[in-house]
Amino acid sequence: MTMKVLKIAAAVEAATVCLLFANLLTVHWAPFSSVLGPTHGTAYLVTIVTVLTSAGASPRAKVLSFVPAVGGYLALRRMPAREPSGSAR
Repeated sequence: MTMKVLKIAAAVEAATVCLLFANLLTVHWAPFSSVLGPTHGTAYLVTIVTVLTSAGASPRAKVLSFVPAVGGYLALRRMPAREPSGSAR
């Protein structure tokens, strides 16, 4: 379950930051930013908390999770492919 949450949060984090930059470089529509900004921030925090609380996360994965925009994907690359046997259902 942890890996699924991390994959979703990493995708949302990366997508929202791309959309925020696209909005900034084009029309700079304020309502768009006011919705995507908190969404991106929440995904960023979910990514960090998920990696920090994951039993199989290496110290390097934990540090990489703090990288803005792509930290979730960087941490996913350092995470084991399977969750520890005690945490899976």
